[in-house]
Amino acid sequence: MAPALNRLVAWIGAAATPLLRQLDAETAHRLTIRALALYPATGAAPDDPRLAVTAFGLHFPNPVGLAAGFDKNAEAVDAILALGFGFAEVGTITPLPQPGNARPRLFRLTADEAVINRFGFNSEGAAAVRARLAKRGVRRAGVLGVNVGANKDSADRTADYVRAIAQLAAPADYLTVNISSPNTPGLRDLQHAAALDDLLARILDARDELISACGRKPVLLKIAPDLTLDELDAIIVCARRRAIDGLIVSNTTLSRPSGLREAALAREQGGLSGRPLFDLSTRMLAAAFLRAEGAFPLVGAGGVDSAERAFAKIEAGASLVQLYSALVFKGPGLADAIKRGLVATLERRGLPAISEAIGRRAKDFAAGTAGPVP
Repeated sequence: MAPALNRLVAWIGAAATPLLRQLDAETAHRLTIRALALYPATGAAPDDPRLAVTAFGLHFPNPVGLAAGFDKNAEAVDAILALGFGFAEVGTITPLPQPGNARPRLFRLTADEAVINRFGFNSEGAAAVRARLAKRGVRRAGVLGVNVGANKDSADRTADYVRAIAQLAAPADYLTVNISSPNTPGLRDLQHAAALDDLLARILDARDELISACGRKPVLLKIAPDLTLDELDAIIVCARRRAIDGLIVSNTTLSRPSGLREAALAREQGGLSGRPLFDLSTRMLAAAFLRAEGAFPLVGAGGVDSAERAFAKIEAGASLVQLYSALVFKGPGLADAIKRGLVATLERRGLPAISEAIGRRAKDFAAGTAGPVP
Protein backbone atom coordinates (compact mmCIF):
# COMPACT_ATOMS: atom_id res chain seq x y z
CA MET A 1 0.00 0.00 0.00
CA ALA A 2 1.03 3.61 -0.45
CA PRO A 3 2.37 5.04 2.86
CA ALA A 4 -0.62 7.31 3.53
CA LEU A 5 -3.10 4.54 2.77
CA ASN A 6 -1.03 2.15 4.86
CA ARG A 7 -1.30 4.45 7.88
CA LEU A 8 -5.04 4.91 7.31
CA VAL A 9 -5.69 1.17 7.13
CA ALA A 10 -3.59 0.55 10.24
CA TRP A 11 -5.53 3.22 12.15
CA ILE A 12 -8.92 1.94 11.01
CA GLY A 13 -7.89 -1.62 11.79
CA ALA A 14 -6.74 -0.71 15.29
CA ALA A 15 -10.00 1.12 15.95
CA ALA A 16 -12.40 -1.34 14.32
CA THR A 17 -10.97 -4.69 15.38
CA PRO A 18 -11.92 -4.40 19.09
CA LEU A 19 -15.42 -3.24 18.11
CA LEU A 20 -15.90 -6.16 15.73
CA ARG A 21 -14.91 -8.58 18.47
CA GLN A 22 -17.92 -7.44 20.48
CA LEU A 23 -20.17 -8.91 17.77
CA ASP A 24 -20.73 -12.59 17.14
CA ALA A 25 -17.99 -13.91 14.88
CA GLU A 26 -20.02 -14.41 11.69
CA THR A 27 -21.73 -11.01 11.88
CA ALA A 28 -18.34 -9.34 12.34
CA HIS A 29 -17.02 -11.24 9.35
CA ARG A 30 -19.90 -10.17 7.12
CA LEU A 31 -19.44 -6.52 8.13
CA THR A 32 -15.74 -6.78 7.31
CA ILE A 33 -16.43 -8.14 3.84
CA ARG A 34 -19.01 -5.45 3.16
CA ALA A 35 -16.60 -2.75 4.28
CA LEU A 36 -13.84 -4.12 2.07
CA ALA A 37 -16.22 -4.26 -0.88
CA LEU A 38 -16.56 -0.47 -0.52
CA TYR A 39 -12.81 0.01 -0.05
CA PRO A 40 -11.09 2.24 -2.66
CA ALA A 41 -8.93 -0.47 -4.24
CA THR A 42 -6.30 1.87 -5.64
CA GLY A 43 -3.62 -0.78 -5.84
CA ALA A 44 -0.77 -1.58 -3.48
CA ALA A 45 2.66 0.03 -3.59
CA PRO A 46 5.26 -2.04 -5.47
CA ASP A 47 6.80 -4.81 -3.38
CA ASP A 48 10.49 -5.29 -2.73
CA PRO A 49 11.66 -7.37 -5.72
CA ARG A 50 13.37 -9.80 -3.33
CA LEU A 51 9.91 -11.00 -2.30
CA ALA A 52 8.79 -11.96 -5.82
CA VAL A 53 8.04 -15.64 -6.43
CA THR A 54 7.33 -17.58 -9.61
CA ALA A 55 5.19 -20.67 -9.04
CA PHE A 56 2.76 -22.72 -11.16
CA GLY A 57 3.85 -20.58 -14.12
CA LEU A 58 2.51 -17.43 -12.41
CA HIS A 59 4.32 -14.36 -11.08
CA PHE A 60 3.53 -13.40 -7.47
CA PRO A 61 4.73 -9.93 -6.38
CA ASN A 62 5.14 -11.30 -2.85
CA PRO A 63 4.53 -14.70 -1.23
CA VAL A 64 1.84 -13.64 1.27
CA GLY A 65 -1.69 -14.67 0.27
CA LEU A 66 -5.15 -14.61 1.77
CA ALA A 67 -6.55 -18.12 2.11
CA ALA A 68 -9.94 -19.29 0.91
CA GLY A 69 -12.73 -18.96 3.45
CA PHE A 70 -12.38 -15.23 4.03
CA ASP A 71 -13.92 -13.91 0.80
CA LYS A 72 -16.14 -16.86 -0.03
CA ASN A 73 -18.07 -15.20 -2.85
CA ALA A 74 -15.39 -12.94 -4.38
CA GLU A 75 -16.93 -9.71 -3.10
CA ALA A 76 -13.70 -7.88 -2.26
CA VAL A 77 -10.85 -9.28 -4.37
CA ASP A 78 -9.21 -6.01 -5.38
CA ALA A 79 -9.57 -4.51 -1.91
CA ILE A 80 -7.78 -7.56 -0.49
CA LEU A 81 -4.94 -7.19 -3.00
CA ALA A 82 -4.74 -3.48 -2.14
CA LEU A 83 -4.08 -4.48 1.48
CA GLY A 84 -0.71 -5.79 0.29
CA PHE A 85 -1.43 -9.47 -0.37
CA GLY A 86 0.44 -10.99 -3.29
CA PHE A 87 -2.54 -13.20 -4.05
CA ALA A 88 -6.08 -13.80 -2.88
CA GLU A 89 -7.95 -17.09 -3.01
CA VAL A 90 -11.75 -16.86 -3.02
CA GLY A 91 -14.24 -19.58 -2.16
CA THR A 92 -14.91 -22.35 -1.48
CA ILE A 93 -17.45 -22.05 -4.33
CA THR A 94 -19.91 -24.82 -5.11
CA PRO A 95 -21.63 -25.33 -8.49
CA LEU A 96 -25.08 -24.60 -7.05
CA PRO A 97 -25.93 -22.15 -4.26
CA GLN A 98 -26.25 -23.64 -0.81
CA PRO A 99 -26.70 -22.11 2.66
CA GLY A 100 -24.19 -24.25 4.51
CA ASN A 101 -24.69 -25.42 8.07
CA ALA A 102 -26.95 -23.76 10.63
CA ARG A 103 -25.65 -20.88 12.74
CA PRO A 104 -23.79 -20.49 15.01
CA ARG A 105 -20.98 -21.97 12.95
CA LEU A 106 -17.99 -19.68 13.58
CA PHE A 107 -16.27 -19.35 16.96
CA ARG A 108 -13.36 -17.22 18.15
CA LEU A 109 -10.97 -18.79 20.65
CA THR A 110 -9.52 -15.42 21.55
CA ALA A 111 -7.10 -16.56 24.24
CA ASP A 112 -5.65 -19.08 21.77
CA GLU A 113 -5.72 -16.77 18.72
CA ALA A 114 -7.68 -19.51 16.99
CA VAL A 115 -10.98 -20.00 15.17
CA ILE A 116 -13.31 -22.98 14.80
CA ASN A 117 -15.68 -23.04 11.84
CA ARG A 118 -18.27 -25.46 10.55
CA PHE A 119 -19.64 -23.37 7.69
CA GLY A 120 -20.19 -26.33 5.38
CA PHE A 121 -19.42 -24.60 2.06
CA ASN A 122 -22.00 -21.81 2.28
CA SER A 123 -21.83 -20.39 -1.24
CA GLU A 124 -23.75 -18.18 -3.64
CA GLY A 125 -22.85 -20.69 -6.35
CA ALA A 126 -20.54 -20.66 -9.36
CA ALA A 127 -22.78 -18.64 -11.69
CA ALA A 128 -23.11 -15.73 -9.25
CA VAL A 129 -19.39 -15.64 -8.49
CA ARG A 130 -18.45 -15.84 -12.16
CA ALA A 131 -20.75 -12.90 -12.93
CA ARG A 132 -19.23 -10.87 -10.10
CA LEU A 133 -15.65 -11.58 -11.21
CA ALA A 134 -16.55 -10.64 -14.80
CA LYS A 135 -17.21 -7.11 -13.54
CA ARG A 136 -13.76 -6.62 -12.04
CA GLY A 137 -12.59 -4.48 -14.95
CA VAL A 138 -8.89 -3.59 -14.93
CA ARG A 139 -6.88 -6.38 -13.29
CA ARG A 140 -4.50 -5.10 -10.63
CA ALA A 141 -1.17 -6.50 -9.45
CA GLY A 142 -1.62 -9.78 -7.64
CA VAL A 143 -2.94 -13.24 -8.43
CA LEU A 144 -6.50 -14.55 -8.06
CA GLY A 145 -7.11 -18.13 -6.99
CA VAL A 146 -10.56 -19.71 -7.11
CA ASN A 147 -11.24 -22.53 -4.67
CA VAL A 148 -13.99 -24.99 -5.66
CA GLY A 149 -15.94 -27.67 -3.84
CA ALA A 150 -18.88 -30.03 -4.15
CA ASN A 151 -22.47 -29.44 -3.08
CA LYS A 152 -23.40 -31.27 0.10
CA ASP A 153 -26.27 -33.24 -1.43
CA SER A 154 -24.60 -34.02 -4.75
CA ALA A 155 -24.93 -37.58 -6.03
CA ASP A 156 -21.63 -37.24 -7.94
CA ARG A 157 -19.16 -35.00 -6.18
CA THR A 158 -16.46 -35.45 -8.78
CA ALA A 159 -18.89 -34.15 -11.40
CA ASP A 160 -19.46 -31.12 -9.17
CA TYR A 161 -15.76 -30.27 -9.23
CA VAL A 162 -15.69 -30.63 -13.00
CA ARG A 163 -18.76 -28.39 -13.31
CA ALA A 164 -17.33 -25.73 -11.02
CA ILE A 165 -14.03 -25.64 -12.90
CA ALA A 166 -15.83 -25.29 -16.22
CA GLN A 167 -17.75 -22.30 -14.84
CA LEU A 168 -14.89 -20.58 -13.02
CA ALA A 169 -11.71 -21.24 -14.98
CA ALA A 170 -12.02 -18.12 -17.13
CA PRO A 171 -11.75 -15.46 -14.37
CA ALA A 172 -9.23 -17.44 -12.29
CA ASP A 173 -5.45 -17.25 -12.43
CA TYR A 174 -5.34 -20.65 -10.73
CA LEU A 175 -7.88 -23.15 -9.37
CA THR A 176 -7.85 -25.01 -6.07
CA VAL A 177 -9.65 -28.31 -5.54
CA ASN A 178 -10.78 -28.43 -1.92
CA ILE A 179 -11.27 -32.03 -0.82
CA SER A 180 -10.17 -31.47 2.77
CA SER A 181 -12.86 -29.42 4.48
CA PRO A 182 -14.01 -31.33 7.56
CA ASN A 183 -17.47 -29.76 7.45
CA THR A 184 -19.03 -31.58 4.47
CA PRO A 185 -19.70 -35.20 5.46
CA GLY A 186 -17.61 -37.67 3.50
CA LEU A 187 -15.67 -35.04 1.56
CA ARG A 188 -12.29 -36.06 2.95
CA ASP A 189 -12.86 -39.57 1.57
CA LEU A 190 -11.85 -38.07 -1.78
CA GLN A 191 -8.28 -37.94 -0.43
CA HIS A 192 -8.13 -41.76 -0.59
CA ALA A 193 -5.97 -43.01 -3.45
CA ALA A 194 -8.52 -44.55 -5.84
CA ALA A 195 -11.08 -41.77 -5.44
CA LEU A 196 -8.38 -39.09 -5.74
CA ASP A 197 -6.92 -40.57 -8.90
CA ASP A 198 -10.32 -40.56 -10.62
CA LEU A 199 -11.05 -37.04 -9.36
CA LEU A 200 -7.77 -35.59 -10.61
CA ALA A 201 -8.05 -37.34 -13.97
CA ARG A 202 -11.51 -35.88 -14.60
CA ILE A 203 -10.63 -32.43 -13.29
CA LEU A 204 -7.47 -32.10 -15.34
CA ASP A 205 -9.27 -33.32 -18.45
CA ALA A 206 -11.92 -30.64 -17.86
CA ARG A 207 -9.22 -28.00 -17.38
CA ASP A 208 -7.43 -29.02 -20.56
CA GLU A 209 -10.63 -28.83 -22.60
CA LEU A 210 -10.80 -25.13 -21.70
CA ILE A 211 -7.27 -24.19 -22.78
CA SER A 212 -8.31 -22.81 -26.16
CA ALA A 213 -11.03 -20.70 -24.53
CA CYS A 214 -9.21 -19.27 -21.51
CA GLY A 215 -5.64 -20.57 -21.43
CA ARG A 216 -4.11 -23.25 -19.24
CA LYS A 217 -5.04 -22.64 -15.61
CA PRO A 218 -2.90 -24.26 -12.89
CA VAL A 219 -4.78 -26.71 -10.66
CA LEU A 220 -3.83 -27.05 -6.99
CA LEU A 221 -5.01 -29.63 -4.47
CA LYS A 222 -5.75 -28.63 -0.85
CA ILE A 223 -5.20 -31.36 1.71
CA ALA A 224 -5.88 -31.87 5.42
CA PRO A 225 -3.29 -31.70 8.20
CA ASP A 226 -4.76 -34.79 9.86
CA LEU A 227 -3.42 -37.32 7.34
CA THR A 228 -1.18 -40.19 8.33
CA LEU A 229 2.17 -40.31 6.54
CA ASP A 230 0.98 -43.38 4.61
CA GLU A 231 -2.05 -41.38 3.41
CA LEU A 232 0.22 -38.48 2.48
CA ASP A 233 2.49 -40.85 0.55
CA ALA A 234 -0.47 -42.06 -1.51
CA ILE A 235 -1.64 -38.50 -2.23
CA ILE A 236 1.82 -37.38 -3.35
CA VAL A 237 2.22 -40.43 -5.61
CA CYS A 238 -1.14 -39.72 -7.24
CA ALA A 239 -0.49 -35.99 -7.52
CA ARG A 240 2.88 -36.59 -9.18
CA ARG A 241 1.48 -39.19 -11.56
CA ARG A 242 -1.34 -36.87 -12.62
CA ALA A 243 1.04 -33.88 -12.79
CA ILE A 244 -0.98 -31.44 -10.75
CA ASP A 245 0.48 -27.95 -10.53
CA GLY A 246 0.70 -27.55 -6.77
CA LEU A 247 -0.40 -28.55 -3.29
CA ILE A 248 -1.82 -26.43 -0.46
CA VAL A 249 -0.88 -27.72 2.99
CA SER A 250 -3.15 -27.45 4.86
CA ASN A 251 -6.81 -27.01 5.64
CA THR A 252 -8.22 -26.82 9.19
CA THR A 253 -7.79 -29.65 11.69
CA LEU A 254 -10.32 -31.79 13.52
CA SER A 255 -7.77 -32.35 16.28
CA ARG A 256 -7.56 -30.15 19.36
CA PRO A 257 -3.93 -29.55 20.37
CA SER A 258 -3.20 -29.80 24.07
CA GLY A 259 -2.99 -26.58 25.98
CA LEU A 260 -5.93 -24.73 24.39
CA ARG A 261 -7.11 -22.19 26.94
CA GLU A 262 -10.63 -21.74 25.58
CA ALA A 263 -11.64 -25.20 26.79
CA ALA A 264 -15.41 -24.80 26.40
CA LEU A 265 -15.25 -23.38 22.88
CA ALA A 266 -12.66 -25.97 21.87
CA ARG A 267 -15.39 -28.60 22.22
CA GLU A 268 -17.37 -27.06 19.35
CA GLN A 269 -17.49 -29.23 16.24
CA GLY A 270 -15.65 -28.04 13.15
CA GLY A 271 -12.21 -27.28 11.84
CA LEU A 272 -9.68 -25.48 14.01
CA SER A 273 -7.46 -22.83 12.42
CA GLY A 274 -5.12 -20.13 13.64
CA ARG A 275 -2.04 -20.14 15.83
CA PRO A 276 -2.49 -23.65 17.38
CA LEU A 277 -2.50 -25.21 13.89
CA PHE A 278 1.02 -24.03 13.06
CA ASP A 279 3.09 -26.98 14.30
CA LEU A 280 0.85 -29.71 12.87
CA SER A 281 0.44 -28.05 9.48
CA THR A 282 4.13 -27.18 9.19
CA ARG A 283 5.22 -30.76 9.88
CA MET A 284 2.80 -31.94 7.20
CA LEU A 285 4.09 -29.27 4.81
CA ALA A 286 7.70 -30.33 5.31
CA ALA A 287 6.82 -34.00 4.89
CA ALA A 288 4.99 -33.19 1.64
CA PHE A 289 7.93 -31.13 0.36
CA LEU A 290 10.37 -33.98 0.93
CA ARG A 291 8.07 -36.45 -0.82
CA ALA A 292 7.27 -34.18 -3.77
CA GLU A 293 10.98 -33.83 -4.59
CA GLY A 294 10.41 -30.63 -6.52
CA ALA A 295 7.66 -32.05 -8.75
CA PHE A 296 5.40 -29.09 -7.91
CA PRO A 297 5.44 -26.06 -5.58
CA LEU A 298 3.69 -26.03 -2.22
CA VAL A 299 1.60 -23.39 -0.47
CA GLY A 300 1.94 -23.33 3.31
CA ALA A 301 -1.17 -22.47 5.35
CA GLY A 302 -2.01 -22.83 9.01
CA GLY A 303 -1.00 -20.55 11.86
CA VAL A 304 0.77 -17.85 9.83
CA ASP A 305 0.48 -14.65 11.86
CA SER A 306 3.96 -13.10 11.71
CA ALA A 307 7.04 -12.78 9.53
CA GLU A 308 8.78 -15.40 11.67
CA ARG A 309 6.05 -17.95 11.05
CA ALA A 310 5.79 -17.09 7.36
CA PHE A 311 9.55 -17.55 6.96
CA ALA A 312 9.41 -20.84 8.85
CA LYS A 313 6.77 -22.11 6.42
CA ILE A 314 9.04 -21.15 3.53
CA GLU A 315 12.03 -22.90 5.08
CA ALA A 316 9.78 -25.95 5.62
CA GLY A 317 9.07 -26.08 1.89
CA ALA A 318 6.47 -23.49 0.95
CA SER A 319 6.95 -21.32 -2.11
CA LEU A 320 3.98 -19.23 -0.96
CA VAL A 321 2.09 -18.85 2.32
CA GLN A 322 -1.53 -18.15 3.15
CA LEU A 323 -3.26 -16.74 6.20
CA TYR A 324 -6.82 -15.99 7.28
CA SER A 325 -7.56 -16.47 10.99
CA ALA A 326 -4.74 -14.12 12.01
CA LEU A 327 -6.61 -11.21 10.44
CA VAL A 328 -9.28 -11.62 13.12
CA PHE A 329 -6.74 -10.90 15.83
CA LYS A 330 -4.13 -8.70 14.13
CA GLY A 331 -6.13 -6.60 11.69
CA PRO A 332 -5.80 -5.52 8.05
CA GLY A 333 -2.21 -4.26 8.25
CA LEU A 334 -0.89 -7.78 8.80
CA ALA A 335 0.20 -8.51 5.22
CA ASP A 336 2.38 -5.41 5.07
CA ALA A 337 3.85 -6.16 8.51
CA ILE A 338 4.79 -9.68 7.41
CA LYS A 339 6.39 -8.41 4.21
CA ARG A 340 8.50 -5.88 6.11
CA GLY A 341 9.61 -8.64 8.45
CA LEU A 342 10.48 -10.95 5.57
CA VAL A 343 12.66 -8.31 3.96
CA ALA A 344 14.43 -7.73 7.28
CA THR A 345 14.95 -11.49 7.62
CA LEU A 346 16.50 -11.72 4.16
CA GLU A 347 18.88 -8.91 5.04
CA ARG A 348 19.89 -10.56 8.33
CA ARG A 349 20.44 -13.92 6.64
CA GLY A 350 22.27 -12.44 3.65
CA LEU A 351 19.80 -13.99 1.20
CA PRO A 352 19.27 -12.30 -2.18
CA ALA A 353 15.65 -13.46 -2.58
CA ILE A 354 12.91 -15.21 -0.64
CA SER A 355 13.04 -18.11 -3.10
CA GLU A 356 16.50 -18.98 -1.78
CA ALA A 357 14.95 -20.02 1.55
CA ILE A 358 12.42 -22.53 0.16
CA GLY A 359 12.82 -25.92 1.83
CA ARG A 360 16.16 -25.18 3.49
CA ARG A 361 15.02 -26.73 6.79
CA ALA A 362 12.38 -29.16 5.56
CA LYS A 363 14.12 -32.15 7.13
CA ASP A 364 14.23 -30.43 10.50
CA PHE A 365 10.56 -29.44 10.41
CA ALA A 366 9.48 -32.90 9.22
CA ALA A 367 11.43 -34.53 12.06
CA GLY A 368 10.15 -32.07 14.66
CA THR A 369 13.68 -30.87 15.44
CA ALA A 370 13.45 -27.33 14.02
CA GLY A 371 12.80 -25.81 17.43
CA PRO A 372 10.05 -23.41 18.48
CA VAL A 373 8.95 -20.58 16.20
CA PRO A 374 7.79 -17.43 18.01
